[in-house]
Amino acid sequence: MPHDLPKTYEPGAIEERWANHWIETKLFSVTTPEAGAPNPKPVFTLLLPPPNVTGRLHMGHMLNQTQMDIIVRWHRMKGFLALWLPGTDHAGIATQLMVEKRLAGEGKKRQDLGREAFIERVWEWKREYGGAILEQMKRLGASVDWDRLYFTMDDNLTVAVKEVFVRLYEDGLIYRGAYLVNWCPRCGTAISDLEVVHEETKGKIWEIRYPVVGTSEFITVATTRPETMFGDTAVAVNAADERYTHLHGKSVRVPLTGRDVPIILDDLANPEFGTGAVKVTPAHDPNDFAAGKRHNLPQLDVMDETAHMNANAGVYAGLDRFAARKRVLEDLAEQGFLVSEKDHMMSLGRCQRCDTVAEPRISTQWFVKIEPLAKPAIAVAENGSIKFVPEQYKATYLQWMYNIHDWCISRQLWWGHRIPAWHCAECSGITVDRGTPIACAKCGSAKIAQDPDVLDTWFSSALLPFTTLGWPDPEEMRKRGADVFYPTSLLVTGFDILFFWLARMVMLGVHFMDGHQQDAAVKSASGWDANLPESKNDSVPFRHIYIHALVRDANRQKMSKTKGNVLDPIEVIAKYGTDATRFTLAAMASPGTDIAFSEDRTDGYRAFANKIWNAARFLFMYVDRAETAGVWQLSQLGGAALANGLDGFIAETLEDRWILSRFNRVAAEVNESLQSYRFHEAANRVYDFFWGEFCDWYIELVKPRIGATGDMPVETLRPALGNLIRVFEGALRLLHPFMPFLTEELWHAVYDGKPPTFEGKQSIAFAAFPQKNSLQVDLDAETDMAVLQDLIASLRNLRTELKIEPKLKVPAKVYADDVTRGMIAANIGAVERLANVGPVEFSEVSMSNAAGVRTTSKFEVCVIYEKKIDVAAERERLTKEFAEQEKRLASAQKQLANEAFLAKAPAPVVEKLRATESDSTTLIEKAKAALAQLG
Repeated sequence: MPHDLPKTYEPGAIEERWANHWIETKLFSVTTPEAGAPNPKPVFTLLLPPPNVTGRLHMGHMLNQTQMDIIVRWHRMKGFLALWLPGTDHAGIATQLMVEKRLAGEGKKRQDLGREAFIERVWEWKREYGGAILEQMKRLGASVDWDRLYFTMDDNLTVAVKEVFVRLYEDGLIYRGAYLVNWCPRCGTAISDLEVVHEETKGKIWEIRYPVVGTSEFITVATTRPETMFGDTAVAVNAADERYTHLHGKSVRVPLTGRDVPIILDDLANPEFGTGAVKVTPAHDPNDFAAGKRHNLPQLDVMDETAHMNANAGVYAGLDRFAARKRVLEDLAEQGFLVSEKDHMMSLGRCQRCDTVAEPRISTQWFVKIEPLAKPAIAVAENGSIKFVPEQYKATYLQWMYNIHDWCISRQLWWGHRIPAWHCAECSGITVDRGTPIACAKCGSAKIAQDPDVLDTWFSSALLPFTTLGWPDPEEMRKRGADVFYPTSLLVTGFDILFFWLARMVMLGVHFMDGHQQDAAVKSASGWDANLPESKNDSVPFRHIYIHALVRDANRQKMSKTKGNVLDPIEVIAKYGTDATRFTLAAMASPGTDIAFSEDRTDGYRAFANKIWNAARFLFMYVDRAETAGVWQLSQLGGAALANGLDGFIAETLEDRWILSRFNRVAAEVNESLQSYRFHEAANRVYDFFWGEFCDWYIELVKPRIGATGDMPVETLRPALGNLIRVFEGALRLLHPFMPFLTEELWHAVYDGKPPTFEGKQSIAFAAFPQKNSLQVDLDAETDMAVLQDLIASLRNLRTELKIEPKLKVPAKVYADDVTRGMIAANIGAVERLANVGPVEFSEVSMSNAAGVRTTSKFEVCVIYEKKIDVAAERERLTKEFAEQEKRLASAQKQLANEAFLAKAPAPVVEKLRATESDSTTLIEKAKAALAQLG
C-alpha cells in the first residue's frame, strides 16, 4: 500500500526520484497565454542569474537558487502563472581561459589553431562540460521551465545582441577611442573596473632624485612603480607649495633616459604627502592620465600587451615588468639617483579571473556613452518603479549611477559575441552592420575586415530580461509572451553583481523597452505591484530587486580555498539531503545579514524532516487501520482541505479549536513574511508549527481519540482522524516551498497515490498555498491552550527538579481562578497523561508560600512527592559540586579579566568562557539553596 512508508527516511532516494519525475513530466513548463485573454491568471516571472557555463555549484549559487525556488513555488501555489527562466552565460574570459589551459596541456596555443578552429574547440568544450551546473540545478529540484533554457551564445540571442549594438551606435551611444583601461596581461584583454579585485598588499615605495635641468638641484619623487619612469612626461608640484616656487617653468631630466620633461603645476601633487612632488606617467596611471589630459602631455606607453617592457624602455626592452623593476632599481642606486626604500601598504588590483596583477594601459576600445542611459535608470529607482529589498541598496545603486563612467565593452578575446564593425583599409572608416557587409559604407572599398574584438560578457547578459522573451522579433515576442511576462516580477541576486549586471539591465531595459506596455489584463489580475506608484514604468526589467547576503562559514569567515573553509553544497546534500540544506539556508536568510552556515543546523533540519516522516508513518498506521475497519475512507478528505483555512475541519475540543486557529494564523504569518522576503521568519514559523505545535502537542493531545481501531466509537474516530490528516496535509503545503521533495512524497502518500489534479497536474506544487480564514481564528482557544501547555510544562519541570523516576506517576495540586480552573478541569485527562501526574486535585486556597510550588499569572502548581534521601551523603555530594563549580568560575573569571588574553583569543573561545561563567554561577546558587534546605 502507498501508506507503507519505509521505516527510515532516506532523502537521497526520494529526491533523485522526484527531481527526475518533475523534469520528465515537464511539470514546470509554462505555455504562453494569449495576450488580452479574459481573466488570465496573475503572472509572476523570474529570471535566473545565469551561472557561467564553466561553473560548478557553490553555496552562493545554492542560496540564490533556494530563495528563488521558494518564491516561485509560493507564487505557483497561490495561483500565479509562474515562469522561472533558466540559462547559462558564455563567460568570455573564464571559458576561453579553461580551453586555453587544455590546449596548453597539448603543447599548443590558440594562435596555433586560428580563430575559427579555436572557437570550435570552445563549443566542443561547452558541449562536453558546460552543462555540469545545470545538472546540479536539476538535482536541487529547481522548478524552472527547462523548455525555455537559453545560452547567451544562442543564435536568437546573438541576433539580439547585434541589434542592440547597431542601434546604440546609430544613436551615438557607442564610440571607439584610445583611453586608459585596466588590462590583464595573462588574459590579454581589457577588463572593467569591476573585474579588478583590490587587496591590501605589503609593498615598497622608493624615493628617486630627478635632476633639475640647468641647475645643480634635484626634485625627489616617491613611486611604487619605478619601472614606469620611462613613460614619465612631467613632474608635478602643487602651485601652493612654496618649496618649489623657484622651479616653476623649469624642466627635469628623467633618470636612466636622458629625456627632459616639464615641471607642471597640478593638484595631483599633494604638499602634505611625501615630498610634495610626483612623477606623471599618463599611459600607466588613471590619475596621471587625467592630469595629462589637463596639460596636453604625451602618452608614452612603455609595455606591451603581456606586460613586458617595449622599445620605449630602451635597454630594458623585453624584460617582464617586475624583472625590469629590479634592474632599474639596481641602476638607479649605482648612478646615485635612488634616495630610499621603505615598506609601504598598497592597494593592488588583480584580475578577478586569473589573479594576475592588472596593468593600467592605453588601449583603443569600444565604449558605451553611459550618461544618457543612466538618467532614466536613476529615475525609475527614485520614483519607485523598481523597489529594492533591503532598501539600503537603493542608495548604493543611486550613488554608483550618479558617478558612473563610460563603459568599456570590448574585449580582446576570440570567444564571445564579435563586435559587428568592419574597418576599411582604404579610408580607415568604420562600417557597423547587422549583416555581413562586403564594402565600406563610406568609400565603397571591398578592403574591409571585421573588428577582432568581442563584447564584454556583461553586455549580452544585461539584455536577457527582454531578449529571452523574443526581442527584437515581434512574432517571437508574441510566442514567448513578452507582453505577458515582461517586466519580470523580481530579480534575486547578490551584492557582488549589483553593478556588473543589475544596473546595466536597468539601463538597457528602460532604453530598449521604452513604450512597452505589459498586457493590461495581466496587470489587473496580478496584484504584485500594488505597493508601487500608479505611474510605474513597464519598460523596467523587473519590479522588485532582492539582494541576498553572503554565505560564510560557521565562524562568519568568508569562504575561500586559501583558508580551506569552502563548503561544497553537493557534499553537504549527499550527507544531509537537499531539503535539509535548503531549509538551513532559508532559516538563516535574514535580509541584510550574512549567513554563518553551520552543518550542525543542517543536521538539525534533517532531524526535522525525519520527525515529519515519522509523524506521517504514525498517522498512516491509524488511517490504514480505520480504512480496514470501514470507519474511514479517503473520499472523506476530498479536496476541501485545499481551500482557504482548513475546510471540513470539525472543531469540537479545545485542542481542535487551538490547532485550527494556529494553522490559520501561521499561514498568514508565512504569507506575510514571504511577501517581504523574510525567508528566515517564514521558515522558522513553519518549523515551529510543524514540529512544536502539530507533532509535539496536537498529535499527543488527539491520541486518545483515535485509539486502537475498534476501541473508539466511529463518531469520535472519524472527525479526530480527519482533523489530523487535514492539518498534516495543510502543513505539508506550508512547508512545500522550503522542502519540496519530502512534501511531494508525503503529499502523494496522504492521498494513497491518487492525489487531486490541478490543471492536469498531480503535484503538491500546484495545490493551494494555505491562506488565513479569519472565521477559523479562535484567540480564546489559543489563550487557554497556552495556559494548559504552561501547566503541563511546569509539572514536567517539577518532576525533573525532584528527580522523579520517569515511570512513576505522582499526585499534583493546582490553584487557579474559577475560569481557569474550569478550563483545566475540562482537560484534566490531557494534563495527567502528558505530565505523567495524577490524580490532580484543586486547592481552594493559594499555595504560593508553600515550598516546591511553581507560580504563574494563571495558576499555582506543585507535585506531591516525598523521597527519602541520605542527608549526609547528599550534603557531601552538594558540597563537592559547590567546590568544583567555584573552581571553574574562578578560572573563567580570571581569563575574562585578562585584557591581553581577550584581545588575542578567538571569539568562540571567549563565548565559551562566558557561558562557563554563567553556568557555574547558576549551579553554585542551586547548590547553596539545596544545602540550605538540608540544614
